[in-house]
Amino acid sequence: MALRNAVMAALLEGEASGYDLAKGFEASVANFWMATPQQLYRELERMEGEGLVSARVVQQERRPNKRLFSLTEAGRRVLRAFVTEGPAKPLAIRDELMVKVQCVDIGDTDDIDAVRTAVAERVERSAAKLARYLRMRERMLAGRTEDEHLASADRIGPYLTLQGGIALERGNLQWGETVLKRLAQRVAVLGGPAPAHPDEPGPPHT
Repeated sequence: MALRNAVMAALLEGEASGYDLAKGFEASVANFWMATPQQLYRELERMEGEGLVSARVVQQERRPNKRLFSLTEAGRRVLRAFVTEGPAKPLAIRDELMVKVQCVDIGDTDDIDAVRTAVAERVERSAAKLARYLRMRERMLAGRTEDEHLASADRIGPYLTLQGGIALERGNLQWGETVLKRLAQRVAVLGGPAPAHPDEPGPPHT
């Protein structure tokens, strides 16, 4: 899938500046598509040249003028063609942490502790992302139940993709906490020193 499809999907929410899109990608779209601000700006310029988005300049006092991008009819046609094309490509996973876990038995307890450090960092990041996604879900629901939101919202796609991100980070947390526990047990079996990273329960997976 091309980055432009993710950009056009984000613009279904309404017109936005390049800065707004970058912040939106960081907050929500990042759970299924990663892009740097520089990549977004370059892609927006190309898309404007191809007529997929249009831009208008907004005058601002005391700040540089900004350009707001919106999806054109041509862009909507391209996006609809993408939605209806054949099956999506299988997810390609390249996870450096998984390679480290795979190799955890290569040395002594120092190597195991290094892997535990890396896993603990992953757990911490996942916990922070999950907390952010849950806050976003609360704002999206605005006091309604999930069924009420899905029955009345103009668009349900953003909620469904957010649920995917929540499920992913819950899975990461569960896996990471299990790995930390098993590696601590492994160190104990090998007779090494007490683990440097105490096993603390993660946040509740609610």
